[in-house]
Amino acid sequence: MQDNQAVNKARALYYNLFANFFVSSKELGNYLELVSLVKMLKENPLDASSGKALENISTALDPISNVVLLQEFDDLFHNPTTKKIRQTASFYDEGVESGKKRVEMIQFVAKTKIRRDEKAYFEYEDSVGFIFSLMAELTDLVAQDEKEYENTVHCIFAQVINDFIDEFAKDTYEHESAVIYKDLMVVLHSFVAFERLYLEVSKPAIKERIKKVESCDAISDEEMERRARNKAMKALGPKNKQDQDEPKDMAYDVEDEI
Repeated sequence: MQDNQAVNKARALYYNLFANFFVSSKELGNYLELVSLVKMLKENPLDASSGKALENISTALDPISNVVLLQEFDDLFHNPTTKKIRQTASFYDEGVESGKKRVEMIQFVAKTKIRRDEKAYFEYEDSVGFIFSLMAELTDLVAQDEKEYENTVHCIFAQVINDFIDEFAKDTYEHESAVIYKDLMVVLHSFVAFERLYLEVSKPAIKERIKKVESCDAISDEEMERRARNKAMKALGPKNKQDQDEPKDMAYDVEDEI
């Protein structure tokens, strides 16, 4: 009983670590708490590789300023001049934002007493920051003997985190701007491996990356019929001046606004 409580407290600390790295905050107090958390976890790492990575992170983090970390976060996830890493489970599942995985996460949240503060947090419920924050809260409640959340924690990991986290970690680790976050992905890799063992969840098979579907590809039935009529008319040739003056269809690409 006590062993499980200690393990769950440690798991909550790791989820809290990742949550603080993926929920961007300009509050210096939050940053200083993160610095302290890194220092604490590096004393008892999960394995040698995560221990070394935590040492590197601790060295790289400025002890009094969060400017460097905030800049790297923006370069990874918001900089339009580099490859922007997507942060939602839906994107890795379907190639679009706000998909089925977001619906699943909303349903999981509804089963708990925790709610997203929409005024303070604008990311979707299936974003890594929100998922890790929720898992930190729920795992901590489990450590406090609120057993009703054990199944929710297991299901969120098995049905949401497990399916996309390896791809997300790979994208982050390989990004040209990743320095602190490159080491963080080493820690995340070790932690996810531990969670799979602890929760008895198998690593998913490697699947082909789903490409983002452009909105112009999904045309309506009416538009398909109109194009078919135009094609048939062109095949017959112009019958009069009105046919010759009819404007042609114009091809254009439209990107979804994310």
